[in-house]
Amino acid sequence: MTAGSDAPADAPARTPKGMHDVLWPESARWERLVARFAALVEGAGYGLAITPIVEHVGIFNRGIGEGSDVVGKEMYTFVDRDGQVMALRPEGTAPVVRAYVQHHPVPPWKAWYVAPSFRHENPQHGRYRQHFQLGVEALGPSDADLDVEVIALAFDFIASLGLHQVILKVHSMGNEVCRPGYVELLRAFLAEHRSQLCGPHQARFEQNPLRVLDCKTPECEDVTEAAPRFVDNLCEPCAAHFARVRAGLDALDVPFVVDHRLVRGFDYYTRTTFEFASGAIDAAQNALGGGGRYNGLVEMLGGPPTPGIGFGLGIERILIACDAEGVFATEAPPLHAYVIDVTGGESAVLLTAELRRAGFRVDRGFDGRSMKSQFKSADHSGALVALVIGDRELAEGTVGLNPLRSDGEQRDIPRSDIVDELRALLS
Repeated sequence: MTAGSDAPADAPARTPKGMHDVLWPESARWERLVARFAALVEGAGYGLAITPIVEHVGIFNRGIGEGSDVVGKEMYTFVDRDGQVMALRPEGTAPVVRAYVQHHPVPPWKAWYVAPSFRHENPQHGRYRQHFQLGVEALGPSDADLDVEVIALAFDFIASLGLHQVILKVHSMGNEVCRPGYVELLRAFLAEHRSQLCGPHQARFEQNPLRVLDCKTPECEDVTEAAPRFVDNLCEPCAAHFARVRAGLDALDVPFVVDHRLVRGFDYYTRTTFEFASGAIDAAQNALGGGGRYNGLVEMLGGPPTPGIGFGLGIERILIACDAEGVFATEAPPLHAYVIDVTGGESAVLLTAELRRAGFRVDRGFDGRSMKSQFKSADHSGALVALVIGDRELAEGTVGLNPLRSDGEQRDIPRSDIVDELRALLS
């Protein structure tokens, strides 16, 4: 069954093509990942920004560029009931910048986000039509030191997960002063080698020569190996900016390589661009994320001249890289206790509520099942202890505390002491 077709009424329910579910306990790893990212970037002054999944299509047409593959081939667009042309967010930067233009926060403004993005592309391992990104955006300063801060944040986050086989690539795309001259130089070079380019770029390289540098076909990679280099044609301010970025990364012991093909795929990038690639996963899908400076994007979206820089990291790709390197494993936090009640369930209602309010992770049995059945559920839950309420315990005002993950027999605890006893046991 292809995406968009009408499924018969008795067809099995399943996700749309190229999309996926994340279930417990894997989702617990996602929670830990996001929490770690939030703690890191909030420690650098970034606050959470939440923007709509749906935006007016012009936000991306102007920001990303109508000639890009994302806008031209991959973006989900539709006409809503008001007749407006809308788009599902294909990336995270333009919506945050749109929010900045609309709400006028005082610069410098630092924001982070975690959000789904949507692209109708060929699904592959680690490439989903709905994928999730973690990212930051910093608007206001044009200082190269801010570039260093943003790149170092991404690097520190990736390193904190235990990933070691990751390469940071950096480059500069110049600005409105030096880029036009380089583009013409590159266009002339590609024209001399047109017949050696891949078929699509033989036909359209003149429209945007920079995209040939980003082409992953062997033909275009062979040709561009000898192409003029952007960093050799930067104007003096852009060259100084890029030198300051490299020096700052060196000072922070952030290893990197200069990648002369790294131009990124969006029209809004200026000066610094960067990307993180994993050496532990398939080279065709090894980009974990990246970003760069976008000093003209706020103006493109109707705001005042405001420099900006940011990055987006793909959650799915990062976790695939973690699996490949055997780090940041799925570790669902265990339940502290599982309540077993064979006296009707009323006691379990009160005990689980009391323990949860005291900060414990607690579950219980339902449906009046037998003690044996509830013990099986307790063991399957991974709880550290079972708390048993039978007729004797109910009559005596006690709770049976039964260790499930360590040696020890069940012992009776006064009902009024169970919170303190459980806290002492787990500490």
